[in-house]
Amino acid sequence: MTRISSAPRRRGLAPLALLVVLGASLIGPALVSATDTAVSAATITAQEAKILTLLNADRTALGLVPVRADSRLMAIARARSADMIANSYFSHTLPDGRNVFDILSASKLTWYSAGEILAWNNYPMDVSASTANRQWMNSPGHKAVVISTGFNYVGVGLAVDGSTGKKMWTAVFMKGPDRTGAFANLAPPTTSSGSTATTRKVNLAWSGADIRLQVLTAGLHHYIIQRKFDSSGWMTVTGTTGRSLVVLASKGHRHEFRIAAYDRAGNLGGWSTQVVDLR
Repeated sequence: MTRISSAPRRRGLAPLALLVVLGASLIGPALVSATDTAVSAATITAQEAKILTLLNADRTALGLVPVRADSRLMAIARARSADMIANSYFSHTLPDGRNVFDILSASKLTWYSAGEILAWNNYPMDVSASTANRQWMNSPGHKAVVISTGFNYVGVGLAVDGSTGKKMWTAVFMKGPDRTGAFANLAPPTTSSGSTATTRKVNLAWSGADIRLQVLTAGLHHYIIQRKFDSSGWMTVTGTTGRSLVVLASKGHRHEFRIAAYDRAGNLGGWSTQVVDLR
C-alpha cells in the first residue's frame, strides 16, 4: 500500500541574514526510534540517492535543470521522515503544530519559496523509492512540486520502521541563493623551451563555468591557480578571469598545477589537477 500527502505546500518569505547547517536536533529529541536500527544508514543513504536520481530524471525528461542536493535540506527531510515514524503520523503538520516552513525559518536558512512532498509504503527496499516517485508523478499536486521551475535545491529523507517495514519518504524543495561552486577543467599542459637551460615554459589552459541552477545561478567570477613541486605545499600563482597562462618550471622536478573557480556568490568549486614531470 502506498499513501502520498494530499497537500504539497509553498510559501515565500523575506530572506534571512545567515546560512546555517541544520541538524536533526531542531525538531526535538524523539526523532529516531529503536525501530530505525533495522536498516543500516548506508542502505538508507543509497535509497535517498536513488530517489534523488529519479526526481532529477523526471525534471531532465522535461528539459528542466536538475535540482541540487543541499545538505541542510537533507537533514530537514530526514528528520521529518524519522519524526513521522517515531510518532506514528503522516502529515505536513508536526504534532507540535509546526510545519516545514517553520523549520526552514527557524534554521535561519535564506529561502524564498519551498515545497514539501511526502509518501509512505511497505514495498521492499529495492522498489520503495521508485514506487514513491511514481506516486508523486501520478499526482498533479505533487508532480507540480517535482517539476517546478522555481526551485533549485532539494533534500530527501527516508526513515524505516523496523517492526512493520513501513518506509517514510520526505522531499523538501527550496528556492534559495546559489551555494554551488563553479567548475574548472585544466587541460594537460604542454611544455616548450624555457628562458634558461634549467627551466622550461609550461603552457596551461583551462575551461570552466558556473554550474547552472534552475534559478538564481550566480555566474562565474574568477579562477584561482596553484602549483607545487616535489613534496612542497600548494602555493597560489594567481587569480584570473583568463583561460590560459605560461609559467616557468625548473627541470629536475615534478610539478603539479591545479585550478578551481569561484562564482559571484563566493562559492569555490573542486580542483582540477595536472602533473608536469621534468625529472
